[in-house]
Amino acid sequence: MFYTAVVCRAFLGFVFLASACGKLRGRAAFGEFADGLAALRVVPAGRVRPVAMVVAGAEAVVPVLLIVPASAAAGLTLAVLLLGAFTLAVGVVLWRGTVASCPCFGASRTAFGVRHVVRNVVLTVVGAVGLATVGGGSGRVAGVLLAALTGAVLASLIIRLDDIVALFALPN
Repeated sequence: MFYTAVVCRAFLGFVFLASACGKLRGRAAFGEFADGLAALRVVPAGRVRPVAMVVAGAEAVVPVLLIVPASAAAGLTLAVLLLGAFTLAVGVVLWRGTVASCPCFGASRTAFGVRHVVRNVVLTVVGAVGLATVGGGSGRVAGVLLAALTGAVLASLIIRLDDIVALFALPN
């Protein structure tokens, strides 16, 4: 179970790191994220920028919490809460029929779809599994490195999901 927790922590840590970096790499990137958030129409117009700051800040905190064993449970809890909110927001956007791009990993032109809900549910389940398996124990250095590498590879697939889907999409 120890290695399962390491995979989950690395997986979510890299996903949240990429997400936070996509939003916080500069004023323009943050502005694009805030504009994307506004387009979703899930936050009152006057509160978009403060909510965007809180979201980006919370996303930046998750990897820091996950890397330290003593705070891993707090990081996983924060990740699950954020992912639950993101899943709800995507569900509302789809239910309303709003056409909006996903500001998840920085600006994107890919409109929200069911795959974004599925992606968020998968990430939430990973967080829940991580919470269920985090705790005491230790492993061998090679095992920890392999588990972290596995998490990183899985994270890269999730981060680039829209690109992967576009690559294999059949032409219309």
